[in-house]
Amino acid sequence: MILENTGLNGLKSDLSYLDESAEKVGFIRWQWEYYRATYDYKIEANDNEYFLRINTRAVEGKLERPDTVLEIEAVYIGRATFPHGLEYESEIPSFVQKTANLKLAELKQLLEA
Repeated sequence: MILENTGLNGLKSDLSYLDESAEKVGFIRWQWEYYRATYDYKIEANDNEYFLRINTRAVEGKLERPDTVLEIEAVYIGRATFPHGLEYESEIPSFVQKTANLKLAELKQLLEA
């Protein structure tokens, strides 16, 4: 499920500050390549795992440099499936949605500071 109105889409940050801010909130830079990176936050509820994911793209530089500027493109949440992957069509429990909104607000506050 793509999360709209998070206030994060379009925000820009250099890689080192985004990594630091995301880590403070509990996100991990999970997947990355030279021009893209995703940050994940794991939420467990009702014997399921959900991942809040933030997609970014480099708009200046490449990810091997800490001064690379990343722009947040999309924020979404999905339920983990076996053996791996995320399923985005499931209904998201209210507890998971509330936790996701809180984490996104914390990250937005750090990035706008």
